[in-house]
Amino acid sequence: MDRPTLDAPHRILPITDRAAGRRADVFLSLRFNDWSRTALAGFIRSGHVVSDTRRLKPSTTLKQGEVLRIYIPGIAPHDEQPPMPPVLWEDEWLLAVDKPSGLLMHPVGQRWSWGLVGVVRRARPGADIDLAHRLDRETSGVVLVTKHADANRHLKKMFAERKVGKVYWALVRGTPTWDEHICDAALGHAEGSEVVLRQGASVDGAQARTRFKVVHRIPGGAYSLVACKPVTGRTHQIRAHLEHVGFPILGDKLYGQKDDVFLELLEKGATARVRELIGFPRHALHARSIAFPHPKTGQIVRVRAPLPPDLRAIVHGGTPIWGEAPVAPAAPAEDGVEDKLAE
Repeated sequence: MDRPTLDAPHRILPITDRAAGRRADVFLSLRFNDWSRTALAGFIRSGHVVSDTRRLKPSTTLKQGEVLRIYIPGIAPHDEQPPMPPVLWEDEWLLAVDKPSGLLMHPVGQRWSWGLVGVVRRARPGADIDLAHRLDRETSGVVLVTKHADANRHLKKMFAERKVGKVYWALVRGTPTWDEHICDAALGHAEGSEVVLRQGASVDGAQARTRFKVVHRIPGGAYSLVACKPVTGRTHQIRAHLEHVGFPILGDKLYGQKDDVFLELLEKGATARVRELIGFPRHALHARSIAFPHPKTGQIVRVRAPLPPDLRAIVHGGTPIWGEAPVAPAAPAEDGVEDKLAE
C-alpha cells in the first residue's frame, strides 16, 4: 500500500493521560480492536499512522498531548466532510457554533464517522481545538469549542461548578396548563424498564431539578414549545423530566414511548409502526442559549442559537412527519410568534 500524502483524508487522535505511556501499536489495537496489533504495526511502519512531533514506530511510547494522524482505510474519513456549522460567536480563546441535529461531537466506534470536533479542527487549523461540553447527536444548538487548553480547563471547571447557564427549547406533545413549572424528581434507572439507558423518577436516584417555562402553545393543542433550564446535569435529565411531568419531547425514541418501540427500532430499524408512534426523525430538543464567564476577562458572555427550520416550521403550524422537513402553512404566523422566538 502506498504511503499517503500528509494532506490526504485522515483521522486526528490526541493522546490523553490514559493513553500516555503505552506502545503505539498496543494503544491502537485497544482503541480499534477490529484490527490486529500486527496489522496496525504494519500500518505504522508504512506511514499510515504518523505523529505530529516525531517519527513513529510500533514500539514508540506515546506521550500525553501528542497528536496521531491516522490514514488507515476504514478508520480514516471515507465520505465528504460536513460543512462547518454557523459560528455564533468567536474570539482568540474560543468559539460558539450552532450544531445541526445529526452531527456527532466526536468520532465514535471502530469505523469512521465525522464529528464536530474534527470539522472545527479543519476549519481552524492553527488552534488547539477541543470541546468544552457535549450535546446528544440529535440535539441541535449552541456548543462551546475552545482554542486553547487553558480556556478548556477553565470552562470545564465552570461547568463542574454550575457557573454556566444553559437554556434548551423543546417541542413537546400536548399543552401544559401551567406557564412555569419546576420538576424536582430524582433520577435513576427507570423502574421496570428493559432499556439500561432509560432514566426515570426514583426515590434512590440522584437529585435532579429542571425549570420549565412555556414559550408558545401551538394552536390545536397537539404541541407546545417549552424552555427548559437544567439546574443539575443528570443524564437525559430534560427528556426524562418532561416525560415525568406528562409532556414528552416530540420525536424522542426513548422517552414518551414504551420500551418495545425503542427495542424494535434497534432491532429492525425505523419500521412503519415505529415511525408512526415516534412521529419525527429526531428528538425535538434545541440548545437555545448559553451564558458563561469568559476564561480571560471573567465577564459573562451570552450566546443564542436560532430555532432550526425543522422545528420552526412546526411552531408555525406545520405537521410533523418522518422523512422530510415539515412545511408551515402559507398563512401568516400567529401574531407575536416571531417575537417569542427572538427572545
